[in-house]
Amino acid sequence: MPEGHTIHRLAQDYAARFQGREDLRLSSPQGKFSDAATVLGGASLTRTEAHGKHLFLGFRAGDWVHIHLGLFGKVTFGDAPAPPPTDTVRLRLANATSYVDLRGPTTCALITDAEKQAIHDRLGPDPLRPDADPAAAYARVRRSRTTIAALLMDQKVIAGVGNVYRAEVLFRHRVDPYRPGRDITAAEWDAIWADLVALMRDGVRDNRIDTVRPEHTPEAMGRPPRVDDHGGEVYVYRRAALPCHICGTGVRTADLAARNLFWCPTCQTP
Repeated sequence: MPEGHTIHRLAQDYAARFQGREDLRLSSPQGKFSDAATVLGGASLTRTEAHGKHLFLGFRAGDWVHIHLGLFGKVTFGDAPAPPPTDTVRLRLANATSYVDLRGPTTCALITDAEKQAIHDRLGPDPLRPDADPAAAYARVRRSRTTIAALLMDQKVIAGVGNVYRAEVLFRHRVDPYRPGRDITAAEWDAIWADLVALMRDGVRDNRIDTVRPEHTPEAMGRPPRVDDHGGEVYVYRRAALPCHICGTGVRTADLAARNLFWCPTCQTP
């Protein structure tokens, strides 16, 4: 599932290609969004927004397209002329210069302002949003016996953090992923939050996740670059049994809340 930086990048990309264009056309070749596409016929894209893993495309006052990619959703941008769409395209936006196809999302729905606000209300603060309140997230963390690794993946606590950022930020701050939330100090939380803000902003800019510090890059360490479908240089994510870049201990993995957890047992001691 895409992490929050990807959704914020998509919001920027949709806006750059389609916002304010009067020649916008919406269609649903698959048919599942046809009625809503007809309702929005002739409307312009006026604003885009992201909160965690939720993308919102704003049209007329009170009209929003809510998109959640889930595990299988995919967004493909291209330059005009757009090729004939396949019957897997849930929503296509097109104009004289660009098109974008949405396939396989968990959610693609036309919603109202009130329905959109209800989604925001159930989500935790997003490190990439200017209205984010890290204290609200910490208030939940400090009351919980749940592991900090699980809390970081709980979208009601903090929105947008996925498996990669979870594993990497805990490593960067030498935090045992199994520590209960209530044992995380305010200073530790402030440092984790600030690091997530910086890392995820870099992710939006670069459209990839890189988490290693300059002294631990392949060039600095004289090691081969990471080869992985997810790209980016990381400390522990998907590096099970490989030596830690800092101490050499084999990286461990375990199942936690139905997701693979990665950590260094030496650098992240209890």
